Amino acid sequence: MTKKELTEKLKERLKDYPRKDLEQTVNSIFEGMKCALKSGRRIEIRGFGNFTVRSRKSRMGRNPKTGSPVHIAERKEPFFKVGKELKEMVNHSS
Repeated sequence: MTKKELTEKLKERLKDYPRKDLEQTVNSIFEGMKCALKSGRRIEIRGFGNFTVRSRKSRMGRNPKTGSPVHIAERKEPFFKVGKELKEMVNHSS
């Protein structure tokens, strides 16, 4: 689902609100989530899952084209852990 599709779903449910306001709301939510992750905070959406930032240590990798060793620097990555309710819903859907 894209942000546009999410906005359309909201428009179906909230017919009294203008589409532009719903787009701003969706964008504000995602901006808030990005800012929270950027500052290292955890986002928990009950019944859906958790977003966190994980650190990956530096390591040696290899260039797949040449096979030569390449140093990969330490970095941080966003990580999503699925909530129990969402996992059960997906696994029991037909």
